[in-house]
Amino acid sequence: MADAERSEGTATATATDPEAAAFDYDVAIVGGGPTGCSAGVFTGRYGLDTVVFDRGRSSLQRCAYLENYLGFPGGVDVETFYELIHDHVEAAGCDLVPELVEAVEPAGGDGSETADAAGPGFEVTTQDGETVTARRVVAAARYGGDFLEPLGDDEMFVTYEYDGETRTKFDRDYADVEGRTAIDGLYVAAPVSEVNVQAIMSAGQGARVGRSVITDHRLEQGYPEELAAHWDWIRPEAELADEETARDDWRERFDSRVPDDCDLADEKLRELREADVERQREMYVSEGTVESRAERGRERLADHLGVDADSGPAADSASDSE
Repeated sequence: MADAERSEGTATATATDPEAAAFDYDVAIVGGGPTGCSAGVFTGRYGLDTVVFDRGRSSLQRCAYLENYLGFPGGVDVETFYELIHDHVEAAGCDLVPELVEAVEPAGGDGSETADAAGPGFEVTTQDGETVTARRVVAAARYGGDFLEPLGDDEMFVTYEYDGETRTKFDRDYADVEGRTAIDGLYVAAPVSEVNVQAIMSAGQGARVGRSVITDHRLEQGYPEELAAHWDWIRPEAELADEETARDDWRERFDSRVPDDCDLADEKLRELREADVERQREMYVSEGTVESRAERGRERLADHLGVDADSGPAADSASDSE
């Protein structure tokens, strides 16, 4: 895992998980545009070993300039935007592989379970013949889904008439709104209907699907459905008046949401609860940490823009006042 730049305070490892050793990656994302990178930022930050493949046709790369992506009041050139989002996925701990994916098929090639009996999974093969395995796959390539054909689900594709010929294309309504499909472990973030029409909408859908992947991973770990969702945010440590009191409150809140019909052993529930409490604690950071991260964020952005991080309107104002 390319983890050197993962933000301090985010989880850096998943809970004990027998499935992890059976695959090269927890998650393989096909498509390194706004959709795939957004999904990867969420899964990578959670601690899932994630690889993002990016070398194919991209609708955004056909654009002359990007002017409607929030946070860039003067717009941003597409090349710089791609550098930024690719830097971000690597900072989140993902491996970024500049290869075109040619095929996704069931692990073992016949739909059988892996040799480690970890359950269903996938083999992802690139155009140059390299293959990696992953427990889950996220399709995030807007232009078609031909690489999914080896999975053998005819429901993925629909036929249509064009210029007197019968053609086939990927069904944009194949996945549900959360990106889940009828195939265990397969998610589709692109192409989907009415979403991939703007870069910022695609990024939002990628985040949504990334959270679906995390939720399903937590369900496999044993979390009850009521506790499987995960929120990724950073809070000021000053909100923690007393850390031990906060931890006790989190434990109590966790226990209150465990359904009455939950059949997990008490020991397993305590293990999951303590892992969740620790994750919540990691969300809270000190004022000094906030300042250092803010400085790091400005420096990373400045590197991509080729400017000094200390330059800009604020620095100019300070200079004018001297």
